[in-house]
Amino acid sequence: MSHNDNRDIPGKSGQPHDHEHDHDHDPLEEGATLRVRALEELAVAKGLVDPEALDRIIEYYERETGPRNGASVVARAWVDAEFKDWLLADGTAAIHSMGFKGYQGEHMRVVENTPDVHNVIVCTLCSCYPWPVLGLPPAWYKGAAYRSRIVREPRSVLAEFGLQLSKNIEIKVWDSTAEIRFMVLPQRPHGTDELDACQLAELVTRNGMIGTAFI
Repeated sequence: MSHNDNRDIPGKSGQPHDHEHDHDHDPLEEGATLRVRALEELAVAKGLVDPEALDRIIEYYERETGPRNGASVVARAWVDAEFKDWLLADGTAAIHSMGFKGYQGEHMRVVENTPDVHNVIVCTLCSCYPWPVLGLPPAWYKGAAYRSRIVREPRSVLAEFGLQLSKNIEIKVWDSTAEIRFMVLPQRPHGTDELDACQLAELVTRNGMIGTAFI
């Protein structure tokens, strides 16, 4: 099933929960969203902003800057065993060593996919997300449906993304918080032994580093 970022995707937690929160309609978040939208519409209406240029900027930050940073981290881990060990032991330090740091990238943990384990990340309470390596969070990641369903029925949700996992593969769901944010290290694809780090980085997608795709 193909996935559209603007679609509300329905969808076990790496960290335990002993409380219930309903953040589906956070008035602070909704208020901020409305203010930003109003300012954007006003700027466009007054001719201060070209809407096409604005779309290009948003696209750049959503899909190019952050995700390309994360892809570089993944590719380096694939070709440099020492860096990979460091990345898995201290994700924050390893990622910062590549210059990728900043807001929502202060406390990072990287979890590795293996033939027996597949990892996926979520923020069940809101939308904590590692911006420096993944860019802006997609709409579905922030949606209530994904945040609730990926914890309860991860295999079904991943199948809706087109990710069919064998029943003998364990799925681990890691819950990002304000204290720690997760990133998935996908498995290196077979048949890529001749590719260098730059070429490998081109294969890595944002969804692969969230865990809703293989790579």
